[in-house]
Order: sequence, then structure tokens, then C-alpha cells
Amino acid sequence: MNRHSITLPGLSSEELARVAGPLEQAWTLPPAAYTDPALYALEVERIQRKSWMPVGRLDQVPNPGDYICLILFEQPVMLVHGTDGEIRVMSRVCLHRAAPIAEGTGNRKLFSCPYHAWSYATDGQLIRAPMMEGADGFDEKNCKLPELRTEIWEGFVMVNLDNDAEPFAPQVAAYQSTFANYKLGDMVTVKTLEFDSPWNWKVLVENFMEAYHHIAVHKDTLEPAYPAQEAKIPDADGPYSILHMPARDLHPEDPDGLPMIEGLEDWQKNDLIATVLFPHFLLAFQGTSATWYQVLPSASDRLLLKIHFLVPKASANLPDIDEIAEGAGALLSLIHREDIEANDMVWEGLNAPLTSQGRLSLFERGIWQLNQWWLGEMAKS
Repeated sequence: MNRHSITLPGLSSEELARVAGPLEQAWTLPPAAYTDPALYALEVERIQRKSWMPVGRLDQVPNPGDYICLILFEQPVMLVHGTDGEIRVMSRVCLHRAAPIAEGTGNRKLFSCPYHAWSYATDGQLIRAPMMEGADGFDEKNCKLPELRTEIWEGFVMVNLDNDAEPFAPQVAAYQSTFANYKLGDMVTVKTLEFDSPWNWKVLVENFMEAYHHIAVHKDTLEPAYPAQEAKIPDADGPYSILHMPARDLHPEDPDGLPMIEGLEDWQKNDLIATVLFPHFLLAFQGTSATWYQVLPSASDRLLLKIHFLVPKASANLPDIDEIAEGAGALLSLIHREDIEANDMVWEGLNAPLTSQGRLSLFERGIWQLNQWWLGEMAKS
């Protein structure tokens, strides 16, 4: 496909050609790619509804009946650990009059609609519909909540709204091999932070995928430990980008009160690595743990961000793990609040009438990689 021939509503051919150029000549996406609701709607159709997204981890629903509710592009869904042991992601919209049958998180063996008390088992099967006698042809056995296509990958429950999408795991096989030493599938969640974020999702992802801003935004936090000048972004063998941030100094064996993950190479013990599996599955790795930034876009100008701190199962059993998790949460919150200020500034500027595209630095290769993927996906009908 010739990316220079892409046409998208609201974006000029000249603007798109600047984005599609080699990194040394490339520009950012045009402001409308972030701010235009019509373009966001097209993006949802061509990217979001056809991409694999993590909705939770197995360790977050460990027991039969555990569930997590969320909304994926206007579709209310719930991740459920069935009483039959199966993990499912399914619609949580009642088959009667479309009221949601569950909210939040919890544990249930039965999901009863608060509107008319239609009740569903943990596999989505309708098992009780009061006062439906006399409705010709109605049979509870023929009513079951729609189920989304699901894959389990490294402990994550991945879903796709497109039944024809290519399987997830083969696309990221090289990525999985690169980070195999961290044993991501063996980790559990010990802390979660939540932020309602008034920007386009790409603003957050772009900020996550470059260390260039360390020199200003994180000059007193990340920059002394992980200098922007040392950051590296290799070529990728799939739909993802990797930002490798070497540490200025060697870390002690337990820098945050956690033991090092066994089997890591020396650089893995010390360096910080931020990754994005396109479009917005964000994972960061360090020698003791990992952090999952769960991005849930809801509009062109809004997303819900959940930051999950993950540690190996053995570390989760430490007697002071609660204190360690609180400390990690405080540090993650501090860093992200610095990023919030940066993203707020960017969002204000993107909505200003005189704003146009900007040139990319070679230290923003991850943004360029995401943009090339975005162009390719948006060109598909």
C-alpha cells in the first residue's frame, strides 16, 4: 500500500504525506486527527472495533462468579469467571428492554436485571424471565447474552469486536519472546489507579512512547534516572513499539522493596522499558515488576485510564506487599500527574485554530511507528 496516496476526510493529502515520510522527514499527525469527532468515529470503525484490547487479567477474576464491567466503544460488556470455570467477555445489556444487568466489579452467581428482574447465569444464559407467560414462541433456553471473541495472552484477557480479525498471539510473537524473561503471565495486580482523562487517546499514547519529554516534564523525577539522551527505539517486528530507557546508574537488588525477577539479564534488571501494542495496549517493564496502563477511549476528547501495578506471584505474598504497593502507587501517581500537566498543555494547543503539524525528533521514533500503523489501518475500508 502506498501511504502517500491515502485519503481521509478532513485531512489534506499534503498533511498525510508529511506523516507518511521517513522519520528524518516526518511530521506529527494533523490536529484534526486528534480533535475531529467525525474522524474519531471513522477511527473507531476502522481501528478500535477491529483491534485486540485487554479488558482485564485472570488474576483480577480469580474465583467463579468474579466479574468486571466496562464499556468498549459504546458497548457495555463484562468479563466474567463462570461457575463452569470458563472466562468470558459478553454483553451486559438485558435481552428484554436493554437495561445493563451489572455495574462495577464483584462476585455473583446470578445477574438479575434491575428493571424487570430477568436473570442470567454466569455463562450468559437466561434462566428466569418473570411474567412472560403467553408470549408466543418465547423460550428462555433460546436467550443468551452475546459473547465477544476472546484470547488469553500472558495472563491478559484480550477481546476483539471483529469476529474476522486475525488472532492476536501470532502478531506479537516476537514481542512475547523479547519480554519472556519477565514472566508476565505469572504476575498479579496489587495496585490500581484510575484517572478520567479529557484528551484524545493518542495524546496519552504518544507521551508514553517517548523519553524526549523527560528533559522538561520529568526533569526532577525520571530524567536523573533514565536520561532522554540515552533512550533507544528499535525497529519492530509487529504492530508494536518499544522504548528502551537505560538507567544512568545500577539499581540495588531491591530498589522498591521487591526482589528482582529471577532470570533477567543485567540490563533488564536496571533499565526501564515502555511498550505499546497498537493501538493503545501500554505495558512498562522494570527489574522487579510491570505496569499496565489500560486505556479505554470513549470519545475524541475523553478516555478512562487505569494504571495497574503488577508483581510476580511470589512478591505478592511478601508480608509488606500492601505497603510496597502503596509506595509504588504513590510514585506512579506522581509521574502520571506530571504527564497530566503535559497532556493538558498539548490538548489545549491541538484545539487552537492556528495549530498545525510539527516536526518529529529522531527521539520520537515510537510516535512515528504508531503513525505509520495508524495510516495503514485508517486506509482500510
